[in-house]
Amino acid sequence: MYGKKSIILGLMACIGLILAFGFPAMAAEYPTKPITLVIPFPAGGSTDLTTRALANAAEKFLGQPIIIENKPGGGATVGPTLVLAKPPDGYTIGIFTDGCKIAYHMGKLRFDPMADMTHITHVGNYLYGIAVRADSPHKTIQEFIQYSKQNPKKVSYASVGVGTSPHFAMEELSIVAGGIEWIHIPCKGGAEVNTALLGGHVDVGVGSSILGSLVEAEKFRLLVIYAYQRSEKYPQVPTLKEVGYKLVNTSSLGIIGPKGMPKPIVQKLHDAFKKGMEDSEFQSIMKKFDMVLLYQNSEDYEKFTLQDTERIGKLVKKLGLQKK
Repeated sequence: MYGKKSIILGLMACIGLILAFGFPAMAAEYPTKPITLVIPFPAGGSTDLTTRALANAAEKFLGQPIIIENKPGGGATVGPTLVLAKPPDGYTIGIFTDGCKIAYHMGKLRFDPMADMTHITHVGNYLYGIAVRADSPHKTIQEFIQYSKQNPKKVSYASVGVGTSPHFAMEELSIVAGGIEWIHIPCKGGAEVNTALLGGHVDVGVGSSILGSLVEAEKFRLLVIYAYQRSEKYPQVPTLKEVGYKLVNTSSLGIIGPKGMPKPIVQKLHDAFKKGMEDSEFQSIMKKFDMVLLYQNSEDYEKFTLQDTERIGKLVKKLGLQKK
């Protein structure tokens, strides 16, 4: 009996030494192998393309490649869930968006976005818009809303998934506009939204990936944006506020890791991605999708996540989608 106790105490002592001396040593050498960055959307969308450009820039300062893994699904919650299940050694990190904050309040998330992760850095915000095909009879958002009211449950829109910010943006607009009944077609990512709209499978696309080249190529007509003010890139497109709907909807984009990551490792990652944000190619792709570059350090990003999660909780309750 005594021998077993001695073994247990010895193991506990070893673990204590590893925690006390192992992490600092590991942090000093970090990284010694490739880092995996998980994107919770398929390849080809705005999140994927901007993140890949940022990773290419950041890996120059880390001395190791950053390997991209696309893990779409669950309204952008599958990716972060997989990341947070990994060891907190800095070799698996991921992109975090508002989809997790929404899912948490809807009771569809297995972790708390306010407590169960390590915040590395905030990167920026998405710009959301509502678009139709170029051959659509809807020329303005007012015409589209009026038509939708006159044809309940006949107008469809595509978003990047149930419980995502674009989905919530449309549902909130339906309430503010007087109770519109749209058909929601959830997709796995922005590229799929674009394909659905281009193919005529839906009437409208909502999100950030509908912006950019397809609007510039005049294949899509952008009806409105969910911003505080008009975009420099689309000066002719009004905001929802301008047409009488007091709605602004943006979603944050940040980098997170598993809970308990050593501070020196977090700092190294933070510094590399911060420098990566200065890369001209990354900034060019952000501009292409009209995404706003908004840097926050680890501490400020954590505070922001707390405040924003509370804000989203109020919206979930307003829409009647809170967990029962």
